[in-house]
Amino acid sequence: MKLKAPKDMAFLIVDDIDNMRRSIKAMLRLIHFGKKFHEAADGREAWELLQDENIVIDFIICDYYMPYMSGTELLGLVRSSKRLCHLPFLMITAETNMDIVAEAAEHDVDAYLTKPFVTATLEQKVMELLGQINDPSPFSQLLLQARTLEENGDLDGAIAVAKEAARLNERSSKPYREMGRLFGKKRDLEKARLCFEKAVEINRLDVVSYHALGQIYYHQGKMDMALENFNLAMEISPRHAGRAMNFAKLLIKKKMLPEAEKILRLVLKIKGSDLDFKEEVANIYNDCGLLGLAIKCYSEVLRADPERTYLNKKIGMAMYAAGDCNEAVKVLEKAAEKTYNDIELFLALGKIYFSMQRPVRADQWVSKVLRLDPGHKEARDILNKCL
Repeated sequence: MKLKAPKDMAFLIVDDIDNMRRSIKAMLRLIHFGKKFHEAADGREAWELLQDENIVIDFIICDYYMPYMSGTELLGLVRSSKRLCHLPFLMITAETNMDIVAEAAEHDVDAYLTKPFVTATLEQKVMELLGQINDPSPFSQLLLQARTLEENGDLDGAIAVAKEAARLNERSSKPYREMGRLFGKKRDLEKARLCFEKAVEINRLDVVSYHALGQIYYHQGKMDMALENFNLAMEISPRHAGRAMNFAKLLIKKKMLPEAEKILRLVLKIKGSDLDFKEEVANIYNDCGLLGLAIKCYSEVLRADPERTYLNKKIGMAMYAAGDCNEAVKVLEKAAEKTYNDIELFLALGKIYFSMQRPVRADQWVSKVLRLDPGHKEARDILNKCL
């Protein structure tokens, strides 16, 4: 499908720095590119705009590093959308480290532009990118054909075309990566594994294939091999939060808590401003017994968003599990002010006060439990001991 001429395109410029967005728009206007311009301060805002089917976008220029949702996270969402996946995507980076390039490549970025740049460089990069899309190589055409066949439900046809692409360009790992994904979709894990292994043999930086191999080995119960491949993926591209979380969960399952903690700390450095993600990490800390870190994360999220009052209960319960009864009751009683029927919370307060040898307070809380559930044995036992 031929794209519009640059002068007729609607550009979406995504950057958390306002001056950078204005500069890019001014450069595009200077070279008479763009009939309309849209702006977004981060990936999350850009994705909301892209979801609006009444807004037409023809070309995305996006910064790599932004709060809330990075450029590569936005790119991944765009490429996974049937309606948007063919949009030209120009990634802007302040640096071209191996992990940044690998992370963007796994989501099929069309081109990079390194800061700082001038108008002529931007013009050249946009024109090169449009030329590649409007006149794709035979290799690119085959991969596009494979994706179309997949969308139409012809997985065998897509695999055959991907094999043809592999014969046409023996130095690219992408056809094997596509075949691995397609075989995985057919639930043929053994053929998928062989394809992904061929992909990493061709390209030692094919982070997607390492990650896929980790998943395959995980499903096959081969935990050591799964860990090895997730580790390789992390070494190449540690910024991918989802991959890091999966890797940490595997390490926890193997009882390798210090290693898991190291990975989770790395993730928080990258995505610490995303409160939902930070709370998810805190839940993982809590579940695996890293209580001090869980309390710290929950508290930071609550300070940043005081509306998340339910976190008081999680903080208090973690303090109780950690043995800090005095602080636990303060936080849990604060949580109890917001509810009238939380049996777990009331019972925890009764148990803590009983352990602190304060039977009157224990009595008050277990009595609340028994009003809600008269047959609650544990609450009844504590009440009897308080008499």
